[in-house]
Amino acid sequence: MVPRYSRAVPQLILWDIMDTLVRDPFFTHMPGFFGHGFDELVARLQPGTWVEFEIAKLSEPEFYAGFFKDGRAFDGDGLKRCMREAYAWVEGIEPLLAELKARGVSMHALSNYPVWYRLIEQRLGLSRYVELSFISCHTGLRKPAHEAFRHACAVLERPPGECLFIDDRALNCDAARAVGLPALHFQGDVPLLRQQLETAGLL
Repeated sequence: MVPRYSRAVPQLILWDIMDTLVRDPFFTHMPGFFGHGFDELVARLQPGTWVEFEIAKLSEPEFYAGFFKDGRAFDGDGLKRCMREAYAWVEGIEPLLAELKARGVSMHALSNYPVWYRLIEQRLGLSRYVELSFISCHTGLRKPAHEAFRHACAVLERPPGECLFIDDRALNCDAARAVGLPALHFQGDVPLLRQQLETAGLL
C-alpha cells in the first residue's frame, strides 16, 4: 500500500547511498577479493573498525592495519580498486534521479560511508543529481542516531516534516520517523518508489 502524508508536504529528499542508490560491494565483491565467503570474511574482521572508518576516527592506513582481527597486511590499494570498479547504480535508480532533478527537486545524501564515497563520485558522478551533503566521514554522525537526522534538517533549515528520507534499512527509516521525518523503506522496487514519490507530491 502506498503511504500518504497527512502533515507537512515533503520539499526535499534525503537519500541513503549504499544499496539505495548504489550497489554495495562490501556484500558482493569484497569477500571475493580476500578469497573468502561473506560469512567467513565477517568472522575474520575486527568489530568496529569499519564504523570508525566511516566517521573518520581512523585514517586509511589505520583502517587497513585494524581491518582483520589478526592484524594481517593486505593490498589496500587493490581493495580500493576492487571497490571502485564494482560501484554501480541500483537498477532503475539513475533515470528516476534524473527525472527528479529535472523537476527541480532538491536532493541530498544522508549516508554512513568513509572517504571512499569519493570513489563512487569518480565512477558514477552521483553529485550530478544528489548533493553529497551529509556523509558520516564528514559529519561524524551515523544513522540511526537521531542526531544525524536533526543535523541535516538544521543545516538545510527545514522542519523534519519537509524532509523525505529514503533508505534500504528499516532501522534507519524508523529512526528518521522518530524525529519527525517521513521515510520510505526502499526494498529494490523502483516502480513502487516512483509511485510513492508521486503520492508525496515530488513527481
